[in-house]
Amino acid sequence: MNSKSAKQLPHEKRKGEAALSDFAEYVEQQQALRFPLSRAPATSSAAHHSATAKSAQAAADHEHHDELDDILDSLDLSDPAPRVRLREFLLSPESSTDALEGLSEIIQKRLLEGHGETVFDVGVEDNGDSMKLTRDEWDTAYKRVIDAAKKLGADCQLLLTKNVGGELDGAPTKDKDCSGKVMVRQAPSTVEEVIETRIAVVGNVDAGKSSMLGVLVKGDLDDGRGKARVNLFRHKHELETGRTSSVGMEIMGFDTKGEVVVSDTPGRKLSWEEIGKRSGKVITFSDLAGHERYLRTTVFGLLSSSPNYCLLMVAANNGLIGMSKEHLGIALALNVPVMVVITKIDICPPQILEQTVNQITRILKSPGARKIPIFIKNREECINTATQFVSQRICPIFQVSNVTGENLDLVRSFLNILPHHGRYDAEAPFEFHVNDTFSVPHVGTVVSGIVKSGVIHAGDDVQIGPDSLGRFTQTSIRSIERKRIGVPMASAGQSASFALRRIRRKDVRKGMVVLAKLDGAPPKVYREFVAEVLILSHATTIKTKYQAMLHVGPVSQTCAIIDVDRPFIRTGDRATVAFRFVQRPEYLAPGDRLLFREGRTKGLGIVKSVGYDPSQPLMAKQGDEGTAPLPQTATEESKGAEVMADA
Repeated sequence: MNSKSAKQLPHEKRKGEAALSDFAEYVEQQQALRFPLSRAPATSSAAHHSATAKSAQAAADHEHHDELDDILDSLDLSDPAPRVRLREFLLSPESSTDALEGLSEIIQKRLLEGHGETVFDVGVEDNGDSMKLTRDEWDTAYKRVIDAAKKLGADCQLLLTKNVGGELDGAPTKDKDCSGKVMVRQAPSTVEEVIETRIAVVGNVDAGKSSMLGVLVKGDLDDGRGKARVNLFRHKHELETGRTSSVGMEIMGFDTKGEVVVSDTPGRKLSWEEIGKRSGKVITFSDLAGHERYLRTTVFGLLSSSPNYCLLMVAANNGLIGMSKEHLGIALALNVPVMVVITKIDICPPQILEQTVNQITRILKSPGARKIPIFIKNREECINTATQFVSQRICPIFQVSNVTGENLDLVRSFLNILPHHGRYDAEAPFEFHVNDTFSVPHVGTVVSGIVKSGVIHAGDDVQIGPDSLGRFTQTSIRSIERKRIGVPMASAGQSASFALRRIRRKDVRKGMVVLAKLDGAPPKVYREFVAEVLILSHATTIKTKYQAMLHVGPVSQTCAIIDVDRPFIRTGDRATVAFRFVQRPEYLAPGDRLLFREGRTKGLGIVKSVGYDPSQPLMAKQGDEGTAPLPQTATEESKGAEVMADA
């Protein structure tokens, strides 16, 4: 991510890359303070996330070996009760109702951890030991899993088998033990229980992002001239140029048996309502612009949509060029797991494709990314990688063609198994970030966005703000929609749209927040805040009075640096910096991720505290870690902008 005004020297670039990966780990720890009650997305990563959260808490409070405690807890050393082995539940006689009940309880627990779905390893104990199943025992065990899942209102899909035989069988093992992976997905009783995964699609212009989504969603192949992407465009100039300039939204549904929800009529595209009602899991794609001219829109889309994953598209005949590196850097800075899709392999000469593959491998293994590239070429690699993708180090890479359809089935299988990833707290106070605003006839003002924490119901009283003076307006939720389907409630981690009562569209904007109405003092917001930042690339030095465009979630506003904990900062430096919003105060909380840019991305950071006291400059506080949020400034600009509760 080089500056346009001056080229970085090689040693400066290496310094920036090395600092990026270290800073990303620090940001992940601070995120645990923002949402401390979050539950890990899958069994395989529960220990990892729990350890991360506890180590962050230890840094904030007292030095305590929580990670060691977590490991000891997972070993159940203090549990005196003998544990029944999974094999006994799976192979018990059919008349044994206790065994079926016990297996149902185990599956239900895993479904809760996986937010409604889980991949069950039949033939493998919880500790990883093989059950040494014969072919007949495997059939019995698989049937028992299906029976237990039915008892919970869930369906099973056989993903992969070992030594069983059939088209789903992977490479045989030496021990000849039979085993298999089964996707168990609960049928949602209501629309609001549908599993939702958000994926941001990024890449350079002409990488084939919109065409790829059109092919995945509709099921029809492209004709090589942009036929598949037509339905994704929102504006006339996009149709004329073939280039996305806005944040396009598209959804793809999977039913409880893992099949893609498509129309029975060839060529007909299902509406969002039809997909939502027939799906057990929905993938929401944010189709972002690839052209440099629309970088602000792309950065807004990446931060405001809170993506669970990032899909980086690379044209095989062009390689990782232009804005692709910029988008990859932003995704790495936000700690979003990245998967790469190399498109247009049908028109690319083999030697050029090999150059592209080598380039992507080199960049992913660089000190700034520290990813392990895994090229997925068959179903077995696809299944194994998808179940382990919660690891931040893995980066799956697909090579596809939207015209011939080559390897598109692997991408669909991967998306179907993709585990839920993200940190959300449904028990915290309600907080909703506004990404877009609408005025709908006969409905009124509608705001759409992401529920960051808490739960909200239709009819609840809420407050929306801040306005230019930092004030909040009282309103109530008229109705709630998810994927254009009316629902009675929305909870943390879900995207939703709210129709608001007694409020005009001109009074709401992107970047506002909707909070639960509380008795007592209104929320406080500040024009100033203090953040820990990392400078990714800058040709010269950054000092006070430096201005840049700052992005924090859906908030996009020009900010000025009013204080730094050292005389100046350069590429690769980490520093504590005080910012001031130029136009108006915004709602921020400690732990929010931020990104600032001047043209291309210059740096990233995380909010440490809100408010700033000029009588206590940061230079004097250098090295004072873990301080309480600083008091509010008494400057003239902040007097009318006291808005936001200390988190």
